[in-house]
Amino acid sequence: MKEDLLWTKTILSVYKYLERICGAIDKIVKRTAFSGANVNSQNYYYCNTFAISEKIINLSQRKITLINLKLLTESILKKMKKEDVCLLVERYIDGTKRRVLAEKENVSLRTIFRKIEHAEKTFSNFLQNMGYCASKLFEMLKEEKWIVGV
Repeated sequence: MKEDLLWTKTILSVYKYLERICGAIDKIVKRTAFSGANVNSQNYYYCNTFAISEKIINLSQRKITLINLKLLTESILKKMKKEDVCLLVERYIDGTKRRVLAEKENVSLRTIFRKIEHAEKTFSNFLQNMGYCASKLFEMLKEEKWIVGV
């Protein structure tokens, strides 16, 4: 259960970067594909068709994984209560501090901690109900070292 909550927090924390990274992957793919036509002695090894194709396929697989993570996150958020979604978005995506959230909702800091914890558990339960336990998420995202590191 603790690992599932860690994955919940990780997914919510990286969500705001997923689209930007997919865009960066697109740029790398284009640059890789177009640079394949320019062969010189320094990059000859990297400019053969097989190496270029392999790099593009690997980058495409990364992008697919990140898009799937984004879609998974969005589908779970659509199923949750609006109040919980707002808290998670403000906390993880917008980066709003808990103290600010407490002041905004005119509740104690401890109450905000409880509400956020409840929303995180709800998100985690949806993940598990959809078949995404901690081990499956790790397997899905193990190549994304920046996510696993979070």
